[in-house]
Amino acid sequence: MVAPAYKHIRECILTNAKVMSETTLQLPEVNAATVTQCFQTAGAGAKGAEKRLTLIACGAGTSKGPCLPTAKQAESYEKQPEEDNMCADPEPLVDHEVQMQSMSIQSMSLPFFSKTATEQYKVLVSYNGDVSHFSLTLVDLKNKSIETTWEKGYSWTKEKEINITVDVEKDLGDIVEVKIKKDDAPWFCRYVKVKSPSGKSFEFPCYSWLEKKEVVIREGSVNVIEDWNTDYMFGYQFLNGCNPVMIRKCVTLPKTFPVTHEMVEGSLQRGLTLQEELKKGNIYIADYEILDGLDENKIKNTQLYLTAPICLLYNNRLDQIVPIAIQLSQKPGKSSPIFLPNDNDCDWMLAKMWVKSSDFIVHQLVTHLLKTHLISEVFEVAMYRHLSPVHPVYKLLMPHVRFTIAINAAAREKLISEDGVFSKISSISASGMDELMKRAMETFTYKSMCFPEAINARGMENTPKYYYRDDGMKIWEAIYSFVDQVIKIYYDSDEKVQKDVEIQHFVKNVNFGMEDFISDRKDPEGKKFPRSLKTREELVEYLTAVIFNASAQHAAVNFGQFEWYGWIPNSPSTMRKPPPREKDSVDLNYIMDTLPDRGCSYEVLGMVWALSRFQENERYLGMYPDMHFTEQPVKEAIMTFRNTLKELTDTIKRRNEGLTMSYCYLSPDQIPNSVAI
Repeated sequence: MVAPAYKHIRECILTNAKVMSETTLQLPEVNAATVTQCFQTAGAGAKGAEKRLTLIACGAGTSKGPCLPTAKQAESYEKQPEEDNMCADPEPLVDHEVQMQSMSIQSMSLPFFSKTATEQYKVLVSYNGDVSHFSLTLVDLKNKSIETTWEKGYSWTKEKEINITVDVEKDLGDIVEVKIKKDDAPWFCRYVKVKSPSGKSFEFPCYSWLEKKEVVIREGSVNVIEDWNTDYMFGYQFLNGCNPVMIRKCVTLPKTFPVTHEMVEGSLQRGLTLQEELKKGNIYIADYEILDGLDENKIKNTQLYLTAPICLLYNNRLDQIVPIAIQLSQKPGKSSPIFLPNDNDCDWMLAKMWVKSSDFIVHQLVTHLLKTHLISEVFEVAMYRHLSPVHPVYKLLMPHVRFTIAINAAAREKLISEDGVFSKISSISASGMDELMKRAMETFTYKSMCFPEAINARGMENTPKYYYRDDGMKIWEAIYSFVDQVIKIYYDSDEKVQKDVEIQHFVKNVNFGMEDFISDRKDPEGKKFPRSLKTREELVEYLTAVIFNASAQHAAVNFGQFEWYGWIPNSPSTMRKPPPREKDSVDLNYIMDTLPDRGCSYEVLGMVWALSRFQENERYLGMYPDMHFTEQPVKEAIMTFRNTLKELTDTIKRRNEGLTMSYCYLSPDQIPNSVAI
């Protein structure tokens, strides 16, 4: 007699059921003889169906695990008398797990082992190469997850897709992340498609493997590919994309941007005039005047084009920042029309592309390179010149300048030189790059490095859904508190700060270094960068700014590059056609001819992929493995700092559980200590 609980396995074999699933199942109550008897009975009437089945050694039940038949033994059942179909020489089982799989890479589900599984996720994994096994984890909005494994069966096919069914007790809802762990094999996942029990589909393109053979695919990448042309996604990136520092609140429209109420009336949702919306604080602007008149680049004798657009944005009733007007130059007039959301689709799409192309250049050369990489180097050089290795400030800053000079030397040689990568992918020439950074330094000040003041200066303190600001403020406060504890251990009065010759020379040398960026700009009175520090509070803020800029600010503007720039139309690095001089003059073919060609796109993808990777030996904020400090009070301050960062990580994680697109760039566990990539 076959136990009733196991009749299902016989039915699966008899009907040759191919449930596209791969599930790792615990079998605490499985008896080896009963399972073998089940195969005997099934084999007697299945007419060879058991030949299509591969049993992989696994364990459950006793301490040594039960004994299940091998593939060859399963094949021999048909030749043996029914009463002799017991496994004579069973293989020992391992890992206390059982897996069953059909020969067509589709594995056979054993739902009767899962007493509560009633829902199924259908997963399709597209790949190149070869792999023997991998594990796959689905993560929902609330960070709940379900993991399953897949293993190569008795034979192999040339198909490049694997279908898996994941049994769950109940529908997890929207899947926002997929994790895949593979063995060390020449196998590359192209994409993963997930269909929920409710029928909703999710697609996760896979671009690169992380260290330890694990790849994490965020739903955000899919959102960029699918929604890049929506006004919401366009506006969202000004707040939480790679360059979240260009947007500012608009109180008065610039004279170079003559937008009227009639132009944008259809986009305003509160029944107010444009002037009233300006007074209410619902209008924002991104102005790329800094690019005006810069030299344009040529790549392989192809003339490229550069503009200095102005974009007006609106906080609608859903608290979404969306564009409502775009002008592609700083000179209004008939040949520089103001594009609007109600223009034809191609006009509006191309206008947004021009803004994003300009934003790409400013982000790479100013926000990223200049204001994190090169500025951090100034502090590092001054530190080596004027602070001894035993000085507490030297010890405090040392982890936050790790590898910075080295990575900047590589950037000067490989990225921004005349024959560097950026010269091959950008609309701006080498001389234009130099001029752009000089212009940026004209307005760069020490106070602009202080995160709270930088946010307030742009009027962004109350803007909704500005996670860069929210998380950045928490990180700033945590760093400030830590630095304050350390400084007050060594300086019990303001007078000691004033009399610390090394500190005063260090600060003065930084001021000199900032001047050296531009030969014709001097700051003898320290109006832009201080030439001395007089109080402990000034020293704490100064060091907080240095550490925050090298760690959190760099993380915020660097590690999302592949996610946002990996889809070329979302942020074209270069434009091959001039901007339109009138409306209704472009079509989709014109847009395609404007976007970067294939070779340029390859270069961009390679660059942003490399820049977005964490180092193999990365040290994250709060990690001080070298232990420059030996004093117990400082060690206690470090532990307090770590605990604060852990709490912030958990807080951000909980916040992200309720977001359609999570913002992780300023989660402390993803912030390296220094500018090291």
